[in-house]
This record gives sequence, C-alpha cells and structure tokens, in this order.
Amino acid sequence: MQRSRNGIKSNEGGIQIHGKTARAIGNARQLFLAQLKELGLERFVKVIEDRTRNRGFVCFQLKNADSWAPEGDTAQLCQKFGLDPQHNDQDLQREILLAMLLCPVPFQFPSYNELASAVRIRRNIVQAARKTSLAFATYEAERPAEYWTYGEDCGFILNSGRSLIDALRHATQPESSGQRYTFSCRRAAEYVVLLAIASEVADCHFELFQDLQMQAETRALKGREFEGIFHRHIGCQRNPLPVKFFIPGDRTWFRNPEEKSSEITGYEGSWTFYLGSGDFADFWRPGQNYNLATKCLTIFHWRNSTYRDANGDLQIDERRVESLVASTLNNPTETSAILRDMIRLQEPLDVFAGGCIEAHRESTRHVCRGTADLNLPDVSRTNRAAAAVTTAVD
Repeated sequence: MQRSRNGIKSNEGGIQIHGKTARAIGNARQLFLAQLKELGLERFVKVIEDRTRNRGFVCFQLKNADSWAPEGDTAQLCQKFGLDPQHNDQDLQREILLAMLLCPVPFQFPSYNELASAVRIRRNIVQAARKTSLAFATYEAERPAEYWTYGEDCGFILNSGRSLIDALRHATQPESSGQRYTFSCRRAAEYVVLLAIASEVADCHFELFQDLQMQAETRALKGREFEGIFHRHIGCQRNPLPVKFFIPGDRTWFRNPEEKSSEITGYEGSWTFYLGSGDFADFWRPGQNYNLATKCLTIFHWRNSTYRDANGDLQIDERRVESLVASTLNNPTETSAILRDMIRLQEPLDVFAGGCIEAHRESTRHVCRGTADLNLPDVSRTNRAAAAVTTAVD
C-alpha cells in the first residue's frame, strides 16, 4: 500500500460512506453516483470497494488527482472544470464535492444522507459568509436587541420566542438588519457556522433544530467549547493536509507567526472561511475578499504596522497594512520571499518562526436523525420534555 510523503495512505482519501450491511452500502453507492451523474461529475470519479476485507464502506475519489490539483492546491478547480460557484448553486456544490474527493485524508460518513447534509452545510457557510459584514472589535460586542440579550455568565443569549436563524442573520448580515454589528473574527465565524447548521437541521432534523434553539436561549457556546461540539478535524500535525488544500466552507485559522504583534488582542491570528475559487472571506471590508497571497501578506504586515495609542497600548494601523500589502504586491521578488515563509505549516504556539497555515481543516459534525453526533451541553431529554410540556400548557 503506497503512502504519501505525509504518511497518509494514498488510496484511502476522498469520500467514504459506511454502512452496517452490504445492502446499505450498495444503496449509498447508488444514491451518490446518481448525484454525481446529475452534476455531470460521474465520469471523473472512481469507486473503490474493498469487499475482500469486508471493511464496511465504499470509497469515492477523483481520477487523476494530481492533474486537477497539483501538490493539493485546490484554488484552480473552478477554472479547470469551468465552474461559476458565485452565481450558480450547482457549481458551488460541484466545487465542494470535487475538493472533498481530492482530500488525501478520507471524509467518513455513516450514510449518504450525512454526506448530502455536509455538502449543504458547506454551501450554507459559503453563502452566509459572502453576506457577512461586520465591525471589528475585541473588547466590545453588540447584537440586535430584539433578538439577543447579554449576560455576564452566559454571553449573548437568544430572546425567547425568536427564531435562531433570523437572529443569526440579523447579527451578521447588514442586508437583514441594516447595520454592521461589532464582533471578533472568531465569534463571527462561530455565528456563520451555527447559522449554516441551523438552516440545514431545520429541514432534515427538526428535533435537533429545537435543541439548537434551546441551547441558544440558555448559554452561548464559544471558543474551544464551540469547536469541540460542532467540528471534527480532517488532518492533523502528524498527517497534515497540503498547505494549499482548501474546500469551500472550510473554517480556518491563519496564525500570526510574529511574536510582538501577536500579543495584541485580536491579532493572534485570523479566523475566516474559504469561499472557493481561491477566495477567503473578509468580514471587515464590504464587497472584498482575500486570496491566499493577500491574506498571508496582510498577516505578515501586521508586524510592520504597530503603534502606541493614547493609553500606551500597542495597536495595528489597518490603513498602513493595506498600503504595505499593495506595495509588496508590486514587488514580485519581495512577495515570493514573504509567501515562502508564510505559506507553510504553523509551528507550535510557543515558536515564532514563520508558517501560518493549519495542519488540519474543520468539518462540521453529523446532523441527521439517527446518526447525529452533535451533543449540546445544556440541552437534555429532561429539559426538552419540560419545554414541550410548558409549550403545551401555554
């Protein structure tokens, strides 16, 4: 069995759909092939069935992967397949599936339905991230008062009787609220993910949607806790993904690898989403996106744009950052030198020596009825039943 230079088994990447019986696996195979045929992708995909070892899954991979994404770089998939994902929803689904089929670490699903939901959630993330426009803040935050109430112990909680989906849209999308609210980049990314998941489970698993609603009315989930509840990692430090491998809908953290500027709150790094076609979301400049080069150059030039405010605290001059990025882009030699340092794997957090790309990518947890593994800490069968009784009495 061949292995890649990262130690990943080369014939086990792509998409795996598992099943408890041969019949279940066969049905999943048929359903996914039908979807691929409808999208015009079936002829590009190979099917691997390991019946001899009875491993209980069927695997799908893109044929001739190196020609479509040399060294794992997925930025040119749209150009090579003639896709327009920004204006065509099916093209966005095509790009998502093509990148997943190329992944050197397998995406494992317990059913075809979970795969279909995962693709729709990624689509929802991209569509929501495109509409998200916010004001950056690290020490303050605001939300539309008709939907959210702040508590010191619980964070912003959803007002009773308000729709979670509407509340998340109004907080992040000015086209819904008419206002740009203040967020940190990490919290903004969490709202986009939660909106994408809630929109999917409202259709496919309404009980889970009710649980999300109840959790939002009880306590905000943030940071490491949010990540553990809603995400799983694809790839790891020992078996990293290629540095230019991204799938539309990926939430990813670009680390600031320079010690001094990374001590400024909010500039330890940058959370964003891969939108596809080589673009990453920019929540702070309406109508603009980053590509991998401009994202890395922006983070690099934070170190060259520091100043002391009236209180003597170190801050970043964002206008200077933009000016320095533009200047660097006009110097191909300087650009190449900086990107060689930046577009590589992150070092351990106590090491400051270049490298801003995560070894892994994030994929949301399973959400379908019967296979969901998304467990909310403040929602139990007991308080779900109590809420149901209260609703019936009311």
